[in-house]
Amino acid sequence: MMLWPRFFALVAALGAGPLPAAAMEISRAQAQLWEDVSAYAPSPGQMTVCYGFICRRRLEYAFTAADRAALTSILAAGRGSPAAERAAVQKAVVWFDRHMGPILGTDRRVARADFRYRDDAHNFDCWDTTRNVTGLLLIMQDWGLLKHHSVGDPTYRGNALVLQTPHNTPILIDHSTNVRWTVDLWTRGYGQTPEVLPADEWMKLD
Repeated sequence: MMLWPRFFALVAALGAGPLPAAAMEISRAQAQLWEDVSAYAPSPGQMTVCYGFICRRRLEYAFTAADRAALTSILAAGRGSPAAERAAVQKAVVWFDRHMGPILGTDRRVARADFRYRDDAHNFDCWDTTRNVTGLLLIMQDWGLLKHHSVGDPTYRGNALVLQTPHNTPILIDHSTNVRWTVDLWTRGYGQTPEVLPADEWMKLD
């Protein structure tokens, strides 16, 4: 099973298209994330990992049994409350970022990267992190690891009239309050904890 990441890295390097996969129930807005870049949406245990700005580089990754065990252990610590689950989700995203970094070369990435950094081979833009984190959340949801939240549709902000730059982020919805929470990795560097905020607060940031 540990050969899967190397196999899929070779597929990506050869320029092959995404592999066909079984369907997983996702919303129309979520599916659009991958349709917009001609990639397959996440399926049980498999996802397209995007990097290189707007998914110009990608790798089809199949989670191993060890990956699932690691994520299950991380999320188990958050089952006591919604706040604890959001903290566990942050740790799961950090685990995924550090796990994929040496495979993709994104262990050199910086916070808030975009095309102006001229280092697409080692970085994510906010579209990449939105796809990757949403994909990870959907897979964990499909595995039954989320008790207090469901994965919402990604959220966008950007208002040129007040000099607010465009940005988007994945969303978790708290079942008990219906509050939408961001899980924003783009504003953090490699291996750092993603920004989790109520979406209403996140919308006001620059």
